[in-house]
Amino acid sequence: METDFLTSAFMEARGRLHGFATRLLRDEEDAADALQDAYLRLRCRGDISSDLEARRKLAAAIRNLCIDRLRQRRTVSLDRAALPDLAAAEDTAEDTARLERELRKGLSELQQRVLTLIVDDGLEYAEAAERLGMSTEAVRMNMSRARAKIRETYKRLNR
Repeated sequence: METDFLTSAFMEARGRLHGFATRLLRDEEDAADALQDAYLRLRCRGDISSDLEARRKLAAAIRNLCIDRLRQRRTVSLDRAALPDLAAAEDTAEDTARLERELRKGLSELQQRVLTLIVDDGLEYAEAAERLGMSTEAVRMNMSRARAKIRETYKRLNR
């Protein structure tokens, strides 16, 4: 009768391997499945020639299977992902636009123009200063005051 190194190594180290898999996966059933999968994969290959090789391959196979299972837990496919409802997204966009209008209400006309040029149009301070016929420092000051007023209004609205 031929010696089956894999089965003897598996039976001998089964408890330790299960404990190792349980610590990694934090689930008894997943650990038992990983143990079984590792044994079956190595059994199908059938190229084990010693007891030491069987123990090493079992440990490596279980470690790799546990890592794979942990990675699968973190990955969510698009089919299972909770995609936001389009109506809810439209409501959120409307709420955001409404909040933005409310926050800009308290600004002076110049501050609104500066904010629009810099934030909405993406201009640099120098470009905005050129368009408005102001110095760059004056644009910076108006932008700073606009931000401060928006911050103050936002805090007041969220109380």
